[in-house]
Amino acid sequence: MSQSKKNDAPSALYVKNLKKTYNEGKVKALKGINLEIKEGQFFGLLGPNGAGKSTLIHTIMGLVTPTSGSASVFGADVVDDYQLARTHAGYSPQDINLDWFLTVEQTLDFHGGYYGMTKKERAKRTDELLKVFSLTEKKKSRAMFLSGGMKRRTVIARALMHRPKFLILDEPTAGVDVELRRDLWKYAKKINEQGTTILLTTHYIEEAEELCDQIALINDGKILKVGTVSELKKAYKVKTLEEVYLKATGDKQESPV
Repeated sequence: MSQSKKNDAPSALYVKNLKKTYNEGKVKALKGINLEIKEGQFFGLLGPNGAGKSTLIHTIMGLVTPTSGSASVFGADVVDDYQLARTHAGYSPQDINLDWFLTVEQTLDFHGGYYGMTKKERAKRTDELLKVFSLTEKKKSRAMFLSGGMKRRTVIARALMHRPKFLILDEPTAGVDVELRRDLWKYAKKINEQGTTILLTTHYIEEAEELCDQIALINDGKILKVGTVSELKKAYKVKTLEEVYLKATGDKQESPV
């Protein structure tokens, strides 16, 4: 999808003045986030640890209730229309959160059942994803016996099981080898080209540069700037995305207006 068509597309994610506080308002995790991701975009979210990325994602997925403001996934409010919003979204978390006693096959099948897929649909989709992520030979293996890379593949496959229109990949290549990272890049690009909207968080600058058509910089619970890689470099008057990141998150006084 061309950039102009994406600009005219409906919103996959729409966040308006989203705030989240903890400890009776003493800790402000999100300070009025405004963000829009259009259908079909491959969108990056870059920021240091503690910037608010996880709180934002958990709010989108209904794992955290916002203090004020709103967020919707393809028009479904994440609080008022939680079930529909969750149906639209798939989430691959940074932390491996598999049930260690389930096999890979069971993990995918149970997830599909949770989203109302029929037994026949689950079997077909499970087989597809096992092949895509090179997990077929491991389908009867319990999660506890998988390698780190295989666990990561399983987590991402699970997120895709119900064919979500909006996929959140939170640090999907953290701790994996170069070969798997490249495989995941290739697959992410493929499903994005097929229409899946993707939100990626990553600490790998080259990953964001390689995959994302637009990037939001977040720090201290606020969105600092949104744009393409070239727009961000121009705005911060630097030559690389790494320099953009360092300037934006290390010296907010120099952030562009």
